[in-house]
Formats: sequence, C-alpha cells, structure tokens
Amino acid sequence: MYRTIADFLTDWTEESSGTQKILDALSDGSLSQKVTQEGRTLAHLAWHLTLTVGEMMRDAGLPISPLDEKAPVPEKAGEIQEAYRRDAAALSTHLPSKWTDAMLEDEISMYGQTWKRHQVLSALIMHQAHHRGQMTVVMRQAGLRVPGIYGPSKEEWGAYNMPAPW
Repeated sequence: MYRTIADFLTDWTEESSGTQKILDALSDGSLSQKVTQEGRTLAHLAWHLTLTVGEMMRDAGLPISPLDEKAPVPEKAGEIQEAYRRDAAALSTHLPSKWTDAMLEDEISMYGQTWKRHQVLSALIMHQAHHRGQMTVVMRQAGLRVPGIYGPSKEEWGAYNMPAPW
C-alpha cells in the first residue's frame, strides 16, 4: 500500500524501467509469437501492458495518454516501445503535480468497484509484473534474449563469469 506519492514513484521508476527493458528486447519478427493457438500474441501482451498505463490512470482521474485503446495493435516493436516510454514518463511527471499524499486514501470508482487511489497505483505495478512474466515465456519461445528484471536472466549470468544456477 502506498502512503506517499514519493514511495510509489520510487517503485514506478524501477518497475517501468524493467518493463521498458522487456519491451526494448522485442523485435518486429517476434510480435506474432504466442504460447498457444488461442493465446495472445507477444504484440498483444505488450500493447495491452502499454495501454493500461494510460487507461488505468485516466479512469482514476489522471489522463496522461493520447493513446486510443481501440486502435489496432502496432505491427512495429518500436511503436510499442516508444508509446510505453512516453506514457511511463508522463505518469512520473503528472502524478506528483496532480495528486497529493492525502489523496491516496480517496475512494474512486474503478472497474465497477470502489478503490482507494493507493490501490490503483498498486494494481498498476502488479499488472505490469504479471504481464512481464507472461511476456518472458513467449519471448523465449520466439528465440529472444530475455533481460533480467529482479536479477540476472539465464542469458545474463555469463556477464558475471558464472554459470546459470539451473
């Protein structure tokens, strides 16, 4: 639970940086990869993750994104990467100028429920971690190098002159 905007922004800086690393590892050719025939493509997962930053904050009363949630999923990884970069930075800029620490206890309507603003911020962080995890599985299937987020990925252990521990 976030009690201060500064605490959220500390986490957001780390979490959005990790998300950007995952998005930046995508290639145009990998975007059509999916786990199952019925599953979401890597592009769909990445775009959903990107759109949710603006959508969730707009629904919480802090519009930060010009993205149209009904627009088709981009066919170029660079478009997704840049959209996320822009919206993640916009959140960092606009949140502290529009919300105060005291406002984090305010109740607002979110997805047909009543949430406190601090719950919106927590949900945004958890949503990103959830979809990043999904994406790393699909990225491996697509033959992409997966960047480490909370520590080295399998591919990164070599940089430490150590074998991967699995």
